[in-house]
Amino acid sequence: MNTRSVLLSPVKIHQWQLRNRIVMAPLTRGFADDQEGTVTDEMVAYYEQRARDGVGLIITEGINPNLAGKGTYGIPGLYTDEQTTSWKRVTDAVHRHGGTIIAQLWHVGRLSHSDLIGTAPLAPSSLAAEGRVHKLHKPYQVPQAMSTQDIADTIQHFQTAARNAVLAGFDGIELHAAHGYLIDQFINEKTNHRTDKYGGDTAGRLRFLRDIIVAVKKEIPVDRISVRFSEKKDDDASYAWVDKAGMIDAYLNLFRETGITILHPSTDHYAKAWEGEQSFHERIRSRWVGIIIGVGDLDVQTAEHAIGKGSINLAAFGRPFISNPDLVRKLNAGERLVEYDAATHLPVLV
Repeated sequence: MNTRSVLLSPVKIHQWQLRNRIVMAPLTRGFADDQEGTVTDEMVAYYEQRARDGVGLIITEGINPNLAGKGTYGIPGLYTDEQTTSWKRVTDAVHRHGGTIIAQLWHVGRLSHSDLIGTAPLAPSSLAAEGRVHKLHKPYQVPQAMSTQDIADTIQHFQTAARNAVLAGFDGIELHAAHGYLIDQFINEKTNHRTDKYGGDTAGRLRFLRDIIVAVKKEIPVDRISVRFSEKKDDDASYAWVDKAGMIDAYLNLFRETGITILHPSTDHYAKAWEGEQSFHERIRSRWVGIIIGVGDLDVQTAEHAIGKGSINLAAFGRPFISNPDLVRKLNAGERLVEYDAATHLPVLV
C-alpha cells in the first residue's frame, strides 16, 4: 500500500473508527450567537458539509468552558444547557454522515478584555500581553492574577464542559494548551511568575494542565482526550521555551502519568527544523509511542511522507478545509483545490 492510500484509508484510533487519516484542524470561525454562545444554523451547515464529504476526524473551533474564556466575538460555549443542546445539532449532523467529531475546549486567559466578559481578564500573573484584542482592536488589559479559588473554579468549569461535551454527543475532547492561551500562560515561565504550587519550577507550571486532565478524565474516557500544545505562540518567539528539550520531556512525562495517548503538537510549519535536523513532530515522535496529529501548513505530499515514515498518525488540514468543503473528495480524485481567501477568511458553504 502506498503512502497516498494510507492517508485516505480507514484507521481505528482507540474507540474511533475513522474513515481516513485526514483531520479537520480547529479553526476559529466566530459564527456563534455572540450573546448566548450558542450554535447557529451557519455553524451546523459548516460542519455538516465537511462531514458529508468524508473527513476522518473533525476538531471543532475553540469552545469556551466559561465566559471568562472568551477572547473575541462569536465564540461558542459549553457551559450552559442552551449551549450544550445547540451543539447536539452539530454532532447529530456529523454522525448522520458517518463522521467523528471532538470538542476543543479553549480558554484565552489574559487575551480577553472587560468589554467582552464584563470583568478584568484572568491569568496566572498580572502581566499584560502585547498587541490588541482580536476584532475588538483595543490593547490587552493588565489581567487579574488568579487566586487559588479562581484556579479551582476554572478547573471545575473545564470538567463541566467535558461533561457537557458528552451530553452534546461529541466523540471526545481536545484541551487547547497551546499558543499563549490560559493553560499555556500557566506553563510558560515568561507569563507565570507565581510562587505557589501553580508556579515556580516546570512541575509547578504544568500543575494547572495536570489538574485539568485529572478533572476531565472523570467525565470522559482518557483515550478520547487529545491535548494540543506548542513551543511558542504562532510566530511570536517571545513565548518560546527557554529549555526546549527539557519542556518536551516534561510534557511527555505528564501525558504518560495522566494516561493521555493523543497529542496534537502545533507548529506553524510542519517540516521546519526545530532542534538540529528534526522537526517539532519528529522530536516528539523520537520520545513518544502514542498517537500524534500532525499539523502546520501540511500538503498532501508532506502528510503522506510523514505518515509513511511513522512521524505522525493523522494529518490535520486547516485553511484548505475553509475553502474546500469537499477537500477529501478532491484529494481522492486528484483535483485541484480552491485557494484559501486570506482577505476574508470566510468559509465556502454549498
